[in-house]
Amino acid sequence: MHQQYFTEEHNLFREGFRNFLKQEVVPHLDKWEAEGKIGREIWKKFGDMGYFGIRYPEEYGGMDLDIFYLVIWLEEMQRINSGGFAAAMWAHNYLAMTHLLAEGSEEIKEKYLTGSIAGDLMGCLCISEPFGGSDVGAMRTLAVKEGDEWVINGSKTFITNGVYSDYLIVIAKMNIDENPKSMGVFLIDRDTPGVSASKLDKLGWRASDTGEIAFDNVRIPAKNLMGEPGKGFYYVMQHFALERLIMGVNAHARAEYAIEYTIQYMSERTAFGKTLDKFQALRHRVAEMTTEVEIVKAFNYQVAANLDKGVYVVKEACMSKLQSTKVADEVIYSCLQFLGGYGYMEEYPLARMLRDSRLGPIGGGTSEILKEVIAKMVIEKKSYKKSAKV
Repeated sequence: MHQQYFTEEHNLFREGFRNFLKQEVVPHLDKWEAEGKIGREIWKKFGDMGYFGIRYPEEYGGMDLDIFYLVIWLEEMQRINSGGFAAAMWAHNYLAMTHLLAEGSEEIKEKYLTGSIAGDLMGCLCISEPFGGSDVGAMRTLAVKEGDEWVINGSKTFITNGVYSDYLIVIAKMNIDENPKSMGVFLIDRDTPGVSASKLDKLGWRASDTGEIAFDNVRIPAKNLMGEPGKGFYYVMQHFALERLIMGVNAHARAEYAIEYTIQYMSERTAFGKTLDKFQALRHRVAEMTTEVEIVKAFNYQVAANLDKGVYVVKEACMSKLQSTKVADEVIYSCLQFLGGYGYMEEYPLARMLRDSRLGPIGGGTSEILKEVIAKMVIEKKSYKKSAKV
């Protein structure tokens, strides 16, 4: 059904990336999940293979490929069943690095974007705060200009790669005018004096380091302000479309994998003299789940195709994340139920998958926030400006 989106080159890329994950990542996942820390060597292996440069310009070491290579990259990482590992990779690649490309100076791109694509540097994006998550305008972290430096004070929380990253992309309010939306995008090196971080203990995504970060009189050069002063809020809003589409794709991919695994389990598990896949009640639920996943998958592919053409898909990306994460949670819940007591055991994949999936309707804008964004666009006819292409 989706042949129009994938060429033979795409299929070869999928096969190669799937084998790479099987050989280089899967053997270490249980260890990384237990430790809450991903081995740093895998970042360099990703970089050496070009997997951080899929959508980035060749001049910085990227491959400048179309968006369906990114779709494949996301889908395959969901199949190895570690939401934390996948999140660490895409938060670096399509949260932190997106801002480097879109707002960074040439000097910043040459050092940090090139290093990030190569896997030598790891980044994180710092937006959410203890008193402001989806409400970006309520943030309190403040950047004050003093001579040739910016002095930053405040805190961030729920930051993926927030503990072990090499640099931080920090959104902070600025003291340049009275506009509450006057914010800046700042690049801060991890070893800058005044930066401290602590790891948060989470329900899921355990392989990734999610941190709370404090900035205590952190001084950075004036040149580390990226983009135009005061425009940080609008940069964040513009880039949300890609992030939300990514989370929609992640959701349909993990739901698809859950169904695939469950069907295989049902074909082998017997009860009352026949395998589970012969029971009508279970068969019909599988039919419903497959239909639901196929519908959001087709929608996500169409949204991705439009984004690749330069269409600003803010409404559709919100719809993608809203519906796909809802479907994924419901599907994975049902799949775990199909396994009965085994579904509750850690040695089977559904327990971890259920925990990891639950963040889908929360991170990157809660489902409640997305509903309001969509409502403004369809009821009040609110429009949003197009973002720079990544």
